[in-house]
Amino acid sequence: MPETKILLSGALGRLGSAIRNIASQSDKYKIVAGVDVAPAAESFPIFASPADVPDDIEIDCIVDCSHHTAVVPLLDYAEKRGLPIVICTTGHTEEETARIRVSAAKIPVFFSRNMSVGINLLIQLAKKAASLLGDDFDIEIIEQHHNKKLDAPSGTALMIADAIADSVSYEPEYTYERQSRREQRKKTEIGIHSVRGGTIVGEHEVIFAGGDEVIKIAHSAASRDVFANGALRAAAYMTGKPSGFYNMESLVDDIKI
Repeated sequence: MPETKILLSGALGRLGSAIRNIASQSDKYKIVAGVDVAPAAESFPIFASPADVPDDIEIDCIVDCSHHTAVVPLLDYAEKRGLPIVICTTGHTEEETARIRVSAAKIPVFFSRNMSVGINLLIQLAKKAASLLGDDFDIEIIEQHHNKKLDAPSGTALMIADAIADSVSYEPEYTYERQSRREQRKKTEIGIHSVRGGTIVGEHEVIFAGGDEVIKIAHSAASRDVFANGALRAAAYMTGKPSGFYNMESLVDDIKI
């Protein structure tokens, strides 16, 4: 199988560095160019804007692991060249999310708030548990990340909550804080709690609390390599795909991980 040629946005960030490291040790992927607000010397050219990337650089897929505000220029570039894009960033505004959906009608767009296959498995288990227990168990989600993460709750926590919401018989209400309330917990709540500290890469736990028993489903990432591997795998998966909206569940279902 030929190597997948990637334009990496956020090439010098934490996840970008992990992607570069893994790609450099593999014959499946090649970073042919990068985009970053502070270009630096690398084994491939890095540009300040996707608009600066020359058209003669051969690219199979764009991988975005920068900041959510970079997504619109990247989508403009992807549409201009007819390239698939893998979006790994979180914290998008409603307008940015709407634009991602619009672009998916023109080009292949892979969008996941978490690139870990393990998290996708957690979501599938949580959906099954919610469908079986949701009416009788209170559901709470706890997410933990490093002290430099900007958005809270995490995009992954919201992804988990949305999946659970589709699996229960009632219309759930997301509750992000309770210190300002003096009232009993509503049965229809899904509590979402954020912890920020140190260098925690990413931990997510779903708690189903019922009468006399508690069920917990948890995932812990030891390093960003988990997400980097998922991003690279998604890039290879998206190469040659028709326009449309794809996610980690699409990848797992298609290649039978």
